[in-house]
Amino acid sequence: MSVKIRLARHGAKKKPFYRIVVQDIESPRDGRFLETVGTYNPLKDPAEVTVKGERIKYWIEQGAIPTDTVRSLLKKEGLFTPSE
Repeated sequence: MSVKIRLARHGAKKKPFYRIVVQDIESPRDGRFLETVGTYNPLKDPAEVTVKGERIKYWIEQGAIPTDTVRSLLKKEGLFTPSE
């Protein structure tokens, strides 16, 4: 099973709120997921990101691949280095 760490959109129209989830690559964007590992709120100034660092590291060790957007958020939080 291939696993990705990606964003799942929630919130109202024109007011997005995202959960950072670990999900099988065949699942739809807002479909079934394995675990919620954080949140991302782009409407706050600056954007608000909360993550469960230990769980993200665990999933990356297990072979989960973060999407480009999630990778950039994790770099800003200091959890993902370019060498990984």
